[in-house]
Amino acid sequence: MPIYEYQCNACGHTLEALQKMSEDPLKTCPACQKDTLGKLVSATSFQLKGTGWYATDFKTKPQPAATTTSETKEPVKTEVKPAADTPSTKDKASDNT
Repeated sequence: MPIYEYQCNACGHTLEALQKMSEDPLKTCPACQKDTLGKLVSATSFQLKGTGWYATDFKTKPQPAATTTSETKEPVKTEVKPAADTPSTKDKASDNT
């Protein structure tokens, strides 16, 4: 149930009332007993802070199409060594003449 804030237009008395939304607003001031109460518009206690609370907290991110166990393992380091006895193209050209 929401808490409504009222102020008397006659005496300036303010009060808060816990009421159902379907209930009629209060009219009689408890301090001066006049029918001059009016609802006040006040700030709520509910605040959204931060950037993109919906996008960061509730929105699902697209998952990769195929996930394998190799993606979760630490990458394996491999060394590529040049072949030791590979003749160069210059040597091949001189052999053909």
